[in-house]
Amino acid sequence: VQLQASGGGLVQAGGSLRLSCAASGRTFSSYLLGWFRQAPGKEREFVAAISWRSVSTYYADSVKGRFTISRDNAKNTVYLQMISLKPEDTAVYYCAAVGSNIPYYSGSYYRQSVYDYWGQGTQVTVSS
Repeated sequence: VQLQASGGGLVQAGGSLRLSCAASGRTFSSYLLGWFRQAPGKEREFVAAISWRSVSTYYADSVKGRFTISRDNAKNTVYLQMISLKPEDTAVYYCAAVGSNIPYYSGSYYRQSVYDYWGQGTQVTVSS
């Protein structure tokens, strides 16, 4: 599986962006998908995840209520809609996928180690 993230850019605080991550592979609909981010000088952290049937979504507390993860299995694409952006949201955003639902059922979807595939990252910069 190859993942290609896009949609990053420079936006003012309070603005919005929508990130996209296109995936190859015929079994995309069965993948657990996630978004992570890494700010300068910091470790990569969990942002959001979505289960394989979009039944469940999960968010880091820092983005809850502002970010929305969704997926379109027909287009093999996962999205991250971001509103009310803050300067502290500045980071490189990565999409990730795993072809197993174990992380969903076990609650380990926030762990980077459970994901097998990663996109190349897209830069999001929020100016104050």
